[in-house]
Amino acid sequence: MTSQPYFPQPPRIAVWLLNLFALAKEAESILGDLLEEFSLIASKSGLASARSWYWRQTMRTIPQLVGVGFRTAPWMTAAAIVGGFLLRRLVGHLAESAIFAVVERFPVFFEHHFSIYRFFASTAIDIGQIITFLFIGFVVAYAAREREMVATMALGFIYGAMAVVGSAYVVSRTGDDAYLWRLTWYFADAFAIVIVGAIVRTHRLAAASRHSTS
Repeated sequence: MTSQPYFPQPPRIAVWLLNLFALAKEAESILGDLLEEFSLIASKSGLASARSWYWRQTMRTIPQLVGVGFRTAPWMTAAAIVGGFLLRRLVGHLAESAIFAVVERFPVFFEHHFSIYRFFASTAIDIGQIITFLFIGFVVAYAAREREMVATMALGFIYGAMAVVGSAYVVSRTGDDAYLWRLTWYFADAFAIVIVGAIVRTHRLAAASRHSTS
């Protein structure tokens, strides 16, 4: 029996990241060129050097792909970002309203279980906000076809920047550093948008791959 020839493969996560940001018409050529060079480096300098090189090229290529994605459809991408911001204004209060509706529905229970009430009044609201941002990220990613990551990352960056500026302002006015701890939840909200963008993009790539092979 003859053994199958071994072909070194680039890091899967790096390839996945490139697919997330590359447009469909560019992904094949970009990945093909990188794979050719990767194989050449692996044969000359070893797999470890080739993988290190591939990661460096990935980190350099992703910002370029982000710029290309925005420049080729600026209005659609901007509309998705603005739509996500407006959607936050529309649905942002729903989680808090739902939680306090539960508290008002069972006032006697929460009077005798103050620790549970504190959870609902703080942590549960924060978790509800993350769920809200997951929904916003899904809508934005669904609208920004092939530019899911550009739109969701831009929106997440906007919310993250707003959180930093707002928290710094409150601390400067009140002198209470405890507000800075809230940044962890705010960053989690922004990160949730990006995570959903990656999930939607990955699902679309998988669907397109199944369609091309069928």
